[in-house]
Amino acid sequence: MSVEGTRPDDGSVDDLIRQRLRKLEALRARGIEPYPTTFQRTVVNGEAVAQYDQLAGQDVSVAGRIISRRIMGRASFCHIQDGTGRLQLFLKEDVLGPEQYGAFRDLYDIGDFVGATGPLMKTRAGEVSVLVKQLTLLAKSLRPLPEKWHGLTDVESRYRKRYLDLIVNEDVRRIFRIRSAAVSALRQFLEARGFVEIETPVLQPLYGGAAARPFKTYHNALERELFLRIATELYLKRAIVGGFDKVFEIGRVFRNEGIDTTHNPEFTVLESYEAYASYVDVMAMVEEMIPWVAHKVLGTTTLTYQGQSIDLRPPWPRIRLRDAILQETGVDIDAAPTRDQLYQRVAHMGLQIQPTSSRGKIIDELLSTRVERTLIQPTFVIDYPVELSPLAKRKPGCPDLVERFEAYIGGIEIANAFTELNDALDQRARFAQQLEARAAGEEEAHVFDEDFIEALEHGMPPTGGLGIGIDRLTMLLTDQRSIREVILFPHMRPVG
Repeated sequence: MSVEGTRPDDGSVDDLIRQRLRKLEALRARGIEPYPTTFQRTVVNGEAVAQYDQLAGQDVSVAGRIISRRIMGRASFCHIQDGTGRLQLFLKEDVLGPEQYGAFRDLYDIGDFVGATGPLMKTRAGEVSVLVKQLTLLAKSLRPLPEKWHGLTDVESRYRKRYLDLIVNEDVRRIFRIRSAAVSALRQFLEARGFVEIETPVLQPLYGGAAARPFKTYHNALERELFLRIATELYLKRAIVGGFDKVFEIGRVFRNEGIDTTHNPEFTVLESYEAYASYVDVMAMVEEMIPWVAHKVLGTTTLTYQGQSIDLRPPWPRIRLRDAILQETGVDIDAAPTRDQLYQRVAHMGLQIQPTSSRGKIIDELLSTRVERTLIQPTFVIDYPVELSPLAKRKPGCPDLVERFEAYIGGIEIANAFTELNDALDQRARFAQQLEARAAGEEEAHVFDEDFIEALEHGMPPTGGLGIGIDRLTMLLTDQRSIREVILFPHMRPVG
């Protein structure tokens, strides 16, 4: 008896590839097509196992990738895997016939895709299996798979060859099933509330809606420079101007920034905008939405994230940004109303700031490095300085603050929201201030978008806007520390 797992036999990969190429030739010499066009399944593997009591003794047709083999003379076993799970095939020479059995024994390999037809049964060990009467090769694998437990543990290799990671790691497949379910649940939640999903340009003549550096490209036919969007905000708000009351978009955005555990240059964001709403209304929606999505996807509103138990049920506490920073650092940003005063108070703290950094940049650094990591339970940080939020409406009675919140869970920013600025004159002045900041060296300051201001001049109702990072939400739902674990094909540095 020989037992094969997913670990290749001794010898270099090149030798194994040459062996498989010879088997490919031998299969064709026997008249076996190694890459047929289709195969009709009557049941998927997971259903065959789950519905055994109803299907026992009936002929079924199943398919999947061979992930293990046991050759035992005139009888053999193998496991095949499809997107729903794995199933055992029981192959006997006297049932399958010597020609098909011999081909399986001599010319099939771990990694090959096969289709099998025969009655569903249980072996003496009690494992649900198909007693194979007909075996069909569906795709010959020319490269060996990594050994399940030892061959694909290097993080870099897992990200670079995610298809192999998905084959051998069920936990990884689970992450992306949860991600897909979460996106679907978000859509269901918003559509039930009357939101309409729309699409906005990915290539934009001006980038905007966030403080970030863009990726640039060039359109030959239009003979103009374009930018990959850094947010969907300004076009979605144009739709509000145009008469939609509730809109949202789930899409990719692109920011030419560094890579760390919570940042990737290409990521997915949900943005929604609701006319006649404020950031207070959006807060109420978010603290209802996130636990609803978690329960829909995971069946619970209590999660464990990086060893911490998190209760998503509302209400979530609200804390002013000033108070959050004061509580964690002892620095009262209101007592340092100028950039120079604030810089003098924090210069000794080892922050990633320069003497030329704006007051807003310093405040943002205090938040991200000293406060964010402490916000484990769901928390809204509210009321931000106006210089940090050029697209948000001023807070009545507090002209230096805007109606803005960020939602934090597990020490990660999950959502960002404003009462949207709809005063076109104020927006023009804010854009002008951003130009001054850019001229002073603030590369991520907002650009001046005259077309957007013209849209506002036609009138936009009071509006509550929201942005939720899909990748970070998935990190939370799947207990992952790194954003690259929840992005199927993350960007990597070149090899060598």
